[in-house]
Amino acid sequence: MADEFLLRGLLAGLGVAMVAGPLGSFVVWRRMAYFGDTLAHAALLGVTLGFVLGLSPMAGVLLVCAAVAGLLVALQRGRKLAGDTLLGILSHGALALGLVVASLVESLRVDLLAYLFGDLLATTWADVAGIWAGGAAVLVLLVRLWRPLLAITVHEELARVEGVAVDRVGLAFMLLMAAAVALAMKVVGILLVTSLLIVPAAAARPLARTPERMAVLAALLGCGAVALGLGGSLLSDAPAGPAVVVAACLIFAVTASVRRRPGGPAPSPGRRSDPPHPPARCGCGVRGP
Repeated sequence: MADEFLLRGLLAGLGVAMVAGPLGSFVVWRRMAYFGDTLAHAALLGVTLGFVLGLSPMAGVLLVCAAVAGLLVALQRGRKLAGDTLLGILSHGALALGLVVASLVESLRVDLLAYLFGDLLATTWADVAGIWAGGAAVLVLLVRLWRPLLAITVHEELARVEGVAVDRVGLAFMLLMAAAVALAMKVVGILLVTSLLIVPAAAARPLARTPERMAVLAALLGCGAVALGLGGSLLSDAPAGPAVVVAACLIFAVTASVRRRPGGPAPSPGRRSDPPHPPARCGCGVRGP
């Protein structure tokens, strides 16, 4: 029934948007967009290995993205190459390896376009259940990590001095991002998955005064983008995943034009180079810049 596949697509998109908003806020604050692209490119390798090993594509993506996140942390400790260089090597290496594996396994017949650009309207009830169950787990873990993660975002060295396990918290955040990429792959596809993390959070930034409000608003704007994109896809017969991303970009264009109220700069607990804003406690004894 048409109503049923629309409902499944809408529920799947809303589930991903509610997870992507809070995680995307940290991606924006910590300037980790390139890391998101690396995980997205590695997702193709996860899909192919999932088929080869007899696992679900989502499980394969989660395992490979977690492995890439752990490998990145290990390589960064060596400090032999810059972070963006390591990300470039891992990103393109994983994407190329995924394509090679897909071509070498003769019995493997993968619809690459469906995984590259997503197929929101083809989601099943099992997909919806997996997205909501996995999304709930990611949000619960993110709430538990919120204060230490915000602390290392504000000032990593000071957070380390105050006893925050910086490396473990950073690795946990990367694993949560890997889970988000696995959940969002079905909705917007591998090539566009990072946009669902970044665009709603960037759209929420001019409208929020605190990190918590920005995270909630990013989730709500992401849900709005899913609804608008799905509606636009039905009216224009455009692919649903890219239509959701276009809707999110339109929302960003609208919010970016909103004039900020005096004394209300966007929340930016990430870097010292960001515009100054009033000091605010993150909850771990660390003050913002």
